[in-house]
Amino acid sequence: MAPLLLLCACGASPAPEFFGAERTEVTRDGRDYVVFRKGDRVEVIRLGYARTGEHAEIRAAMIALIPEVTGCALRETTLQGDSGEMRGRLTCG
Repeated sequence: MAPLLLLCACGASPAPEFFGAERTEVTRDGRDYVVFRKGDRVEVIRLGYARTGEHAEIRAAMIALIPEVTGCALRETTLQGDSGEMRGRLTCG
């Protein structure tokens, strides 16, 4: 039980290539997300459980968060991932 509690307390951790990235925590529609930005790369992680049927809506929310949080446009052809975690590249300026 103790290891499970430790895992729950960790929160979202970025992929290794995002270590040292700018971290922003956001809540939208009752869901928590963490956005990591490092240069022209972005990673979005959903926190918490998602039920069947919610994934398309969550994915759309994650994509919408990217320009809002970073101030940059997502290069949609670079987007990889799902409603739990996604990564992509940005066009800024």
